[in-house]
Amino acid sequence: MSRHGGNGRAAALRMAAAGVLTVWDAPAREGLDNAITALRAALTTPPARPAREPGASRQPRTGTKQETVLALLRRDEGATIAQIIHATGWQQHTVRGFLAGLKRHGVTIEVLERVHQVGPNKQGAKGSYSIYRIAAAIAPAEAD
Repeated sequence: MSRHGGNGRAAALRMAAAGVLTVWDAPAREGLDNAITALRAALTTPPARPAREPGASRQPRTGTKQETVLALLRRDEGATIAQIIHATGWQQHTVRGFLAGLKRHGVTIEVLERVHQVGPNKQGAKGSYSIYRIAAAIAPAEAD
């Protein structure tokens, strides 16, 4: 058995449980049949997911960083990358990747303003920023 699969932790747990079953299958351990049967059932049955109404769209989780960023971008004044970094704790490249992901999902991000601070290099100097906003209101599920 390999410990490395799609979910390494689950594979390791299953491997450990299989080892326990092998040890406890010895004839001297017959008094623990109920516990072993329960363990076998737990290993063979995948965890149940809550049923969803047919045709109902998936509801996004609440309180996520994604939800926070979308709320910032939906504001009339929009948000800068620095504001999103402060709200989520993400790195700058993660914020840019998230914005690119929104565009891939068909969400239009408009640039309200680009501010270039005057400095030694004129453009791209420290303190330059852009303000982004979602162009049209979207349902939260569309951004998944």
